[in-house]
Amino acid sequence: MIEVRSIDYVPVRERHGKVWHQGPFWFTGNFVLTTMVTGFIGPSLGLSLARSVAAVALGACFGTFFMAFHANQGPRMGLPQMIQSRAQFGIRGAVVPFAAVVFVYVGFNVFNVVLAAQGLTTVLPGGPRMWYAILIAVAVVLAVVGHDLLHLVQRWLTYVLFAVFGIITVGALVQLEPQQVAASTSHSWTAFLIVFCGAAGYQISYAVYVSDYSRYLPRDVSSRKVIWWTYAGAALSAVWLMSLGALLASSLPAPDAIGSLRQVGNTIVPGFGTFAVIVSALALITIMAVNAYGAMLTTTSAVDAFRPVRPTVRSRVTGIVAIELMVLIVALLLPEDYLGSFNDFVLMMLYFLIPWTAVNLVDFYFVRRGHYAITAIFDPKGIYGRWSWQGLTAYVVGFTAMVPFFTTSFYTGPLAEAIGGFDISFVVGLAVGGLLYLLLGRTIDLDAERVAVAESEARLEGERV
Repeated sequence: MIEVRSIDYVPVRERHGKVWHQGPFWFTGNFVLTTMVTGFIGPSLGLSLARSVAAVALGACFGTFFMAFHANQGPRMGLPQMIQSRAQFGIRGAVVPFAAVVFVYVGFNVFNVVLAAQGLTTVLPGGPRMWYAILIAVAVVLAVVGHDLLHLVQRWLTYVLFAVFGIITVGALVQLEPQQVAASTSHSWTAFLIVFCGAAGYQISYAVYVSDYSRYLPRDVSSRKVIWWTYAGAALSAVWLMSLGALLASSLPAPDAIGSLRQVGNTIVPGFGTFAVIVSALALITIMAVNAYGAMLTTTSAVDAFRPVRPTVRSRVTGIVAIELMVLIVALLLPEDYLGSFNDFVLMMLYFLIPWTAVNLVDFYFVRRGHYAITAIFDPKGIYGRWSWQGLTAYVVGFTAMVPFFTTSFYTGPLAEAIGGFDISFVVGLAVGGLLYLLLGRTIDLDAERVAVAESEARLEGERV
């Protein structure tokens, strides 16, 4: 019942699951109150409901595009998402993006546990600290049991969320009257881009563990279907819930994820809003488990780069518990008014992850074209080495090129100021990081790698017997 695989390769004989399962998994994984809070950003910056919805919809669809293409790497390589980065950055060099990824995992789980606790304390006894501990403990159990249980829970929750939030959405559209705002100005376009980047960054942040949940699929599964089901599930839930958040924030004087949900739901049917809050808390628990699972794989990959880690149940449990203890500590220290920090957090995710996703996808689809020596990814003396200057150079240069275009509450880059405060850093990071790696990728000896790939396949085939 408890998953035994960790950062190691999933043999063909253990592959299972159906490709359409990716759809409900990512729908529920993204259908959480944290997603709805992202929709609050536009109205808080003075955007109208129409512009806010347009910004989150375009941003979410843009960000999901990159996230979904990572899903295809799972069945092709049979590996978790981040350890694949060793092929581009080197076995130890991959620790550079790993640090940013762990920051993403911990940050999201902090926001998730705070929102879930806020929801439960409105209807159940006990303070936030008690609920933090309970919620994190449940998430740890789900993450420890692992991949198949997480898929099962996410799949069944999809039906519940569709029904509950379908009613909530209709009720909100009927009850609420969005406030009218002034005509568009240069400020509104700046705010539009901030919201667009926030929604895109939110979706791209899922890229760091997409193949964690597709790596058990059969190796010959259709690439198009893997990408499509992942995109459909993640994009639909993001556009829906972010738009609902924009509607609530545009209509209510003091929008609050929990309070607004209860208000709208209880107006439809007394007690229905409270029920919706409980359902939302359940969804938050499952995505906390998904995040803890991914964080364990990433930290294990980082440790393994310097000291070989044997993939055992004990090592999985240790990694999951350590990550969630960190989440608990940060949650206890988080200020009550965290929405402003959440906005900046989402943007910073975009900044750090854009050059990584550019390098990773360009390598998979254009440089190595999906052909990797899997055994060499775990061998410091293999073809990928400890440090790969091509990937590291493209990542650092891509990130550096983005800095002058940053627009956050605490820093605005000089080039962003020169163009009216528009944040186009994601375009710069994708273009510079991706194109530079494509250029540097020409220095990679692909002929030697083909030999290593063939040797790796022979070893893996031998292990399958």
